[in-house]
Amino acid sequence: MKKDLLNVEDLTSADLANIIALSEKIKLNRLDWHHLSLAGKSIGMIFSKSSTRTRVSFEVGISELGGNSLFLDSNDMQLGRGETIADTAKVLSRYIHGVVIRTYSHDDVVEFAKNAHFPVINALTDEFHPCQILTDLFTINEFSGKLDGVKVAYVGDCASNMANSIILAAKLAGLDLVLTSPEKYKPHAELMDSVNSDNSNVSWTTDVYAAVKDAEYIYTDVWVSMGDEKEKEERVELLSPYQVNMDIVSAASTGVRVMHCLPAHRGEEISEEVLNSNQSIVFDQAENRLHVQKAIMTMLLDENWDQILKA
Repeated sequence: MKKDLLNVEDLTSADLANIIALSEKIKLNRLDWHHLSLAGKSIGMIFSKSSTRTRVSFEVGISELGGNSLFLDSNDMQLGRGETIADTAKVLSRYIHGVVIRTYSHDDVVEFAKNAHFPVINALTDEFHPCQILTDLFTINEFSGKLDGVKVAYVGDCASNMANSIILAAKLAGLDLVLTSPEKYKPHAELMDSVNSDNSNVSWTTDVYAAVKDAEYIYTDVWVSMGDEKEKEERVELLSPYQVNMDIVSAASTGVRVMHCLPAHRGEEISEEVLNSNQSIVFDQAENRLHVQKAIMTMLLDENWDQILKA
């Protein structure tokens, strides 16, 4: 039975532990990795949104696992001329072995996966970014040696795809998560209710200093995502008190680490000083996208992935 990665809700705690363990093994042995999980397989990459890290890390990862990547700009496909998502998925199922999709509507990815006969990986939608948040969990585990009970403060737009993803990740991994934003950009109430109904330690406040108190990690993302450009002036004005600068960092725990999924708008959501500081681990995050996505593709497309993990 095929398995997709559309959201972290598709994963169990055991799945997360396996992804972290396999990512660690892949990262450690990148230069002499001999398990070509994608040998003889072609992976389509359907992108409606521009990308640097996602495209490069997936294309390199597919190549290093022995596969062939096909970059498919949605505007150049028949999708852009009215072919249905279902028909596209059914046709591609006759040609290729998996698809990575980066697009706007999460429902479109769900519809595609419903009609595809191969694994579908969500590489970002307006609602969720599972590959990034799994990378973030791997990175936190890499630096802290654990996830359960680690305090993370998410600062900025808390109604974004990254905020949604870290809320679900906190439930899965047992993070102590505090989100902070102005009222207008608070987390989605239904999402908060769903995680806290299971006694997850997830909360929200407008007080940025209270949020970062004792935090081991501070996480931020851009204030103006793709599609929000018309709101830029309002967003910058409302979110400016939530810039991750040295004043905010100093209010957190000693040794706090700063995370950002990039690209960063230096001087907006994060100061130049913080981004370039010793506390910043944003480029470690960026590198880890490659290793974690290779682990995800191995687990979804190689029926012997568990033997690779044990080897």
